[in-house]
Amino acid sequence: MSGRTAPLAGRVALVTGGGSGLGRAVTGALLADGSRVVITGRNEAALKETAAHFGAQVSYRVCDVSRADDVGELAAGLAGEEISILVNNAGIAGPVAPLTEITPQEWDEVFDVNVRGVFLMCRAFLPAMTGRGAGDVINIASVSGKRPLLRRTPYCASKMAVIGLTATLAGEVGPLGVTVNSLSPGPVSGPRMERNFRLEAERTGSSYAQAEQEFVGRSALGRMVTEDEVGEAVTAMLRMRGLCGADIDLSAGMVAR
Repeated sequence: MSGRTAPLAGRVALVTGGGSGLGRAVTGALLADGSRVVITGRNEAALKETAAHFGAQVSYRVCDVSRADDVGELAAGLAGEEISILVNNAGIAGPVAPLTEITPQEWDEVFDVNVRGVFLMCRAFLPAMTGRGAGDVINIASVSGKRPLLRRTPYCASKMAVIGLTATLAGEVGPLGVTVNSLSPGPVSGPRMERNFRLEAERTGSSYAQAEQEFVGRSALGRMVTEDEVGEAVTAMLRMRGLCGADIDLSAGMVAR
């Protein structure tokens, strides 16, 4: 029997990469459902600003999830907290180039953050969850792990690795009362995609508007998803008590087409 706790009110969540973007949106959604949140990341200024924005129910810790020592110190520092929700959101986009022009260092950096970081965080925080027989892990993957995205091989490969990690880990800890799932957002509107559209327009000699339309026209809804929609999806998954070992697309129909 699953030890999942519902509803979310009163629980403590740990969100990596929580200082901005999707991590900040996930934090806001968890707070709205009554959870207390600890955010982590490498940028202390961003973490501090986000914590101040949300108020007393959010605290922060500086941590590079790709570094085992950092994660160990984070776990030790939070030993007094009953972390029952772990959202592995930290990730980097990596280089935009053909595979043959990507350096081993660039490849390793993407995998260190996007995959090793998930491994280290789960390794550090799962024992307490399995010991209590309750807890939830959500790993943020991407639809780019499941469809071609040219000149982005390290990122795509790393996100497919996260999906594989999720499925196997769910089988290991599900019998112990802990659920593990992944959420695969499609392109999310915001500064990162705006940069991508500018670069694509320059590369093809088209306008920004043409580059954007060419991209979003591939989705069933003809648009990108928003950061707030990703945050809402995380809390919706946490309320789905039978969900375990699943990968959920949130792509406005990008994968379906």
